[in-house]
Amino acid sequence: MLTRPSDVQTDVNRDMATAIARKLDSIKKRSGVSAREVAQLLATTPQTVSRWQTGRASPQPGSLDRLLKLDWIADQLGSLYEPDEARLWLFSPHAELDGRSPADLIADGRSDEVLEIIDRLQSAAYV
Repeated sequence: MLTRPSDVQTDVNRDMATAIARKLDSIKKRSGVSAREVAQLLATTPQTVSRWQTGRASPQPGSLDRLLKLDWIADQLGSLYEPDEARLWLFSPHAELDGRSPADLIADGRSDEVLEIIDRLQSAAYV
């Protein structure tokens, strides 16, 4: 039986949707954040995150990049904190960020600055 190109594309879309849903679940589990807070961190709406979670829509390239960076942040925080502590760390003001929270920077597209602080925390944790 021959596979039609549309069937292959459907399989790719389904696989991508499943991968996105797994990333979202992983972010929520490791960082202790809700779906609404994921939307806040990604500067989008809870409805959009819900559509990604259920496979009814896929993130645009910029949103996908932000989602993948948030997944990396959640992974790195998971090596330092339990999920409820990670959530508090994300939403608390920090002196290293001039009183802003990491969540504010992530929502502003400044995830790299948050990752730098996490890297310093990890370095201190292993001294």
